[in-house]
Amino acid sequence: MRLWLLRHAKSSWEDAGVDDRDRPLAPRGERAGDLMRQYVDEAGIRPDLVLCSSALRTRQTLALLLPAFERDLEIRIESSLYTFDAGSLLERLRAVPDGVNSAMLIGHNPAIQELAVRLAPRGELLDKLVQKYPTAALAELELPVDSWHEAGETAELIRFVVPRELA
Repeated sequence: MRLWLLRHAKSSWEDAGVDDRDRPLAPRGERAGDLMRQYVDEAGIRPDLVLCSSALRTRQTLALLLPAFERDLEIRIESSLYTFDAGSLLERLRAVPDGVNSAMLIGHNPAIQELAVRLAPRGELLDKLVQKYPTAALAELELPVDSWHEAGETAELIRFVVPRELA
């Protein structure tokens, strides 16, 4: 099973009075999202399911990626994914139906980074991921399980891509 963990693109702090859930993407975030969309398209990343936090910046990040998917897919925007807790994200992943072979989760740090490290605690790319999981970064994990409910510390980190490497 394949899992992509995407941290939302850079958000704007221009209006300090805006609730955290309602912060939009900054222009830099929009540019990074465009770069990641190009990468996703060229790499042929096509999840069966996208799980996305309900925060505005995650939904806007998803909107930037959608043209790359080129097919119908199930998208779930869930308020419970607006979390900074990796355990909550893992619990949600374990509830994904067995017929889903690949999923992308769009969320927030530190939860996304901690989930990646928790699922794939070893691997060549792990040091890079542990050092920093910047906005709009994408980790791809291969889970050697037959059911999402079995997701645990056995995944392999296949790739870790950050927008500045794509520019």
